[in-house]
Amino acid sequence: MELSELENIIGREFKDVEILRTALTHRSYLNEHNRYPNPSNERLEFLGDAILQFLTSEYLYGNYPSEPEGVLTNYRAAIVCTKSLGEESARLNFGKFLLLSHGEEASGGRAKEYILANTFEALLGAIYLDSHDLSFCREYLKKNLFYKIIRIVESEGFKDYKSHFQEVAQEEKGITPVYKVIKDWGPDHEKHFVVGVFLDSEEVAFGEGSSKQRAEQAAALNALEKWGKTK
Repeated sequence: MELSELENIIGREFKDVEILRTALTHRSYLNEHNRYPNPSNERLEFLGDAILQFLTSEYLYGNYPSEPEGVLTNYRAAIVCTKSLGEESARLNFGKFLLLSHGEEASGGRAKEYILANTFEALLGAIYLDSHDLSFCREYLKKNLFYKIIRIVESEGFKDYKSHFQEVAQEEKGITPVYKVIKDWGPDHEKHFVVGVFLDSEEVAFGEGSSKQRAEQAAALNALEKWGKTK
């Protein structure tokens, strides 16, 4: 696979291109390619998530000096959520470069939000591991993620979607939403959850995420969008 196009998108030539290739390796690919020498991107995703959390916190701390900790936490949650990272990964066309199994490919894996979000984190981990240049990671995120923060703040997109949907549901239906795990899969260090939000026995919407909390927030957001109540 030719990766120079991806290096151009990222804005950096890798010293070790195998690190970049690893960041693109979904675990499903290994099931069909026993002789493939690289591991999956899960460890790089773990590293990238930590770097993302730190640099996002640093950016918010410096740019919103009057906001309390709780508000900054909400800002950060909105910018690093699966939906946000998946959007950026899709915009940058990262899905094109993924190494997937035939089954994952056939099921639309290159466009799956959570796979794209995980890839965004894995690539950030790869950028740091190849360069040990935190300043480049910082500028990379400013260009490819942090530009959305102003819009999120102005549109109040940082709000807790579960709390918002609860307010709407109680006001319109007189019912408190209940969240239930519909299914989950994956090893403990990379679980994936599908959660439904219910009003009594009616499933209003469902959401996916790498934790129950993320999946619940995604389900609440999807319910709000379905009801036209996101603003």
